[in-house]
Amino acid sequence: MTTVDDLLGLLVLEKISDTVFNGVSETVGSPIVFGGQVLAQAVNAASRTIKNERILHSLHAYFLEAGDLKVPITYTVGIIRDGGSFSVRRVTASQNERTIFILAASFHKMEEGYEHQIKMDSNVKPPEDLLSWTDVRVEFSNALPKGLKSFLEIKRPIEFKPTAFSNPLQPRDLPPKHQVWFKLKGEVNGLDLATKQQILTYISDYNILTATLNPHASKAHWGNTQTASLDHSMWFFRDFDFTDWLLYSMDSPSTSNARGLARGHIFTRSGKLIASVAQEGLMRPMKK
Repeated sequence: MTTVDDLLGLLVLEKISDTVFNGVSETVGSPIVFGGQVLAQAVNAASRTIKNERILHSLHAYFLEAGDLKVPITYTVGIIRDGGSFSVRRVTASQNERTIFILAASFHKMEEGYEHQIKMDSNVKPPEDLLSWTDVRVEFSNALPKGLKSFLEIKRPIEFKPTAFSNPLQPRDLPPKHQVWFKLKGEVNGLDLATKQQILTYISDYNILTATLNPHASKAHWGNTQTASLDHSMWFFRDFDFTDWLLYSMDSPSTSNARGLARGHIFTRSGKLIASVAQEGLMRPMKK
């Protein structure tokens, strides 16, 4: 995948019936299905059963089994409730009659109400001053560890620019934080809000567990730590567009019992908060 059109080709599912949809998978560098893909495909399935123009405002999901990249995923939508203001859907994802993922999503009609939001970090470096994943792969190819180099060589429809890079050759513990600018590749005008939310859901599973690993980076890294998304929640606040860079600002309040909790807020460049995320992930040290 290299552009947003390729990504939409992945996220928009094949309709089997009014409540059953099929999806295929693309690797992001892992031997199993990327969690963000399953999240976004499940949201696509749920959204296509909404007929009253309500918009997604929250989702809560559990990853139960690793997904097989070679096997289609079937998404079955349960229509739980269509109330006066809210509609709730439950989505079950399965492969070979085995449930690998469950999601609950709530949709809300547009309403007027009070507004406030937290502020974006005013000291964050702008994306123009930062190297992208692509830049790092090109400029430092010979110095990168083999695993990291292979990961960065995967073609993606999103460009990422972390505000700071850790040196894999001189590992040291870092604060439990991580900030990344991101931008879609390709033509992004004309996307409706439901589609933008599905794309944002896909992106939200990238980078977030880095915040849980940073405080242990002197001894722990992706090569010696088994990691996996365990659960994922997301809240959508305001409309937005993908024509400019967006900032994903993440932190980790705690790691314990081979699990790490991370939180994230997604802002426009102007500082408008458009969504918040919470995820707990597996952080299991591998035995030698």
